[in-house]
Amino acid sequence: MKPTTTETKPAQPSMGAFLRNPFVRTILLSGLFLQIGIWVRNYAILLFVMEQTNEDPFAVSMIAVAEFAPIFIFSFIGGTFADRWRPKRTMVWCDILSAASIFAVMLALFMADWKVVFFATLVSSILSQFSQPAGMKLFKIHVPSEQMQVGMSMYQTMFALFMILGPILGTFVYQTFGIETAIGIMGVAFILSAAVLTFLPPDPAQATDRPKTTLRQEMADGFRYVVRSNILFKLGGCFAAAGFALGLIQPLTVFLVTERLDLPKENLQWLMMANGVGMILGGGLTMALAKKATPQKLLVLGMSVSAIALLICGLSTSLPLTLGAEFVSGMVLPCIQIGINTMILQNTEGSFVGRVNGILNPLFMGSMVITMSLAGMLKKATSLVVMFEAATVLFLIGILFILPLLRLPAQAVPQAAGAPAGQPESTSSN
Repeated sequence: MKPTTTETKPAQPSMGAFLRNPFVRTILLSGLFLQIGIWVRNYAILLFVMEQTNEDPFAVSMIAVAEFAPIFIFSFIGGTFADRWRPKRTMVWCDILSAASIFAVMLALFMADWKVVFFATLVSSILSQFSQPAGMKLFKIHVPSEQMQVGMSMYQTMFALFMILGPILGTFVYQTFGIETAIGIMGVAFILSAAVLTFLPPDPAQATDRPKTTLRQEMADGFRYVVRSNILFKLGGCFAAAGFALGLIQPLTVFLVTERLDLPKENLQWLMMANGVGMILGGGLTMALAKKATPQKLLVLGMSVSAIALLICGLSTSLPLTLGAEFVSGMVLPCIQIGINTMILQNTEGSFVGRVNGILNPLFMGSMVITMSLAGMLKKATSLVVMFEAATVLFLIGILFILPLLRLPAQAVPQAAGAPAGQPESTSSN
């Protein structure tokens, strides 16, 4: 008589079990302080520069340059160093240095030219290119794989909430208290984030038998790792297609209001609000879906619905219909963000997480910047409807990269290209 065996499915992670993880509570509280500092920085400096320059477009555009240029220049370098350095120590020191630079700016404001405020944005943005991949490594180390998608959902929900509250908070602080107090709040927020991060578990001990490699070798290994990984390579193609699509339409959203809806440009705020509210609700919905759906399915769902919503926005001449499409687009954005981040973490060895982030993020941003720079010229040559139709097609191309991955298991971590076989990466928590 053969013994009977019962096959048990792995238990679905509960929200209570997830929140009992001390790493989760610490990283979420740190993220809360960082979001306060970042949004006060973004809007206080924007309003201050506009006031000082009488709304000079060049000066305002330089804020965006200071914020986004480091992504191209430092993202891959920061990711490579994040793989070399201890992640907890990296995050703590990045927050401390951000706070120090901000207090230096405050001091310089009293003694030098107002233009030093650009320095606060620039330094903070550079340091985030080192801190962000270190945070992803900590997620890889301290969050069990079955809880990773839930963790990303909660993190992205907090970001979505600040998409609505952040501009209100930053504007209120600047208009009520002025630039000096706003800068002080930024510095305190970064210090509090660093203080909270000290409660994280100690960094894992680094292997003493690790072969000595140069920075250039490790950067080259990172590129080879992405190219040789079927999943990450296809994800890179999806990143590029989505970046091209968003770059085409992002500078043109205001024309949906003025051309397609025939309304004053000030009504753009209602489209932005509908999108932001959708993101908040979508974050909660995605947390529920994340327990059942693979990240590949979340990503395909998000991009498919986004493509339809883009097409509706481009064709619509009805304000309620456009608002509905913006709301739905915001709702599925967390599916895209959470699906991407979870796929990166689940399909990348811990020793390559920083470099993979450092390659894929600039790929997305670079694609977006290319089409953003061409959007105005292409609109003049065609029409707004054609631009949104083209963006829809690009989203569909991005989906084609991911469709072959739907049949793969949710947590398949391929053997690393460039990592010795038989030496798996440890991801157990301290």
